[in-house]
Amino acid sequence: MPVIINGQEYFRTAEVCRMVGISKNSLFRWLRKVVFTDVERRDSRGWRLFTKDEVDRLKAEVHRVNFVKPTEPIRNRPKF
Repeated sequence: MPVIINGQEYFRTAEVCRMVGISKNSLFRWLRKVVFTDVERRDSRGWRLFTKDEVDRLKAEVHRVNFVKPTEPIRNRPKF
C-alpha cells in the first residue's frame, strides 16, 4: 500500500521489489553501486521510499539487464 506524503505517492522497498520482480538484495546492491543516485527518501522509521517515476526507471533497468538476445538452437549450429 503506497504512502502519501504532502500529496506525493511513495512506495516502500518491499512493494517496489514486488512490482518490479527483483529481490531486496538486488535492489540494495543496485543502490550501493549507485545505479540510482537520486533515490534517498526515508520515512520516520528509516525505510526507503520510492516515487512512481523511480519505480518505472527501475523496471526499465530490470528489463535492460534481463533481456537476452535469442540464439539459434544448438542442434542447428555448424559442427567443427
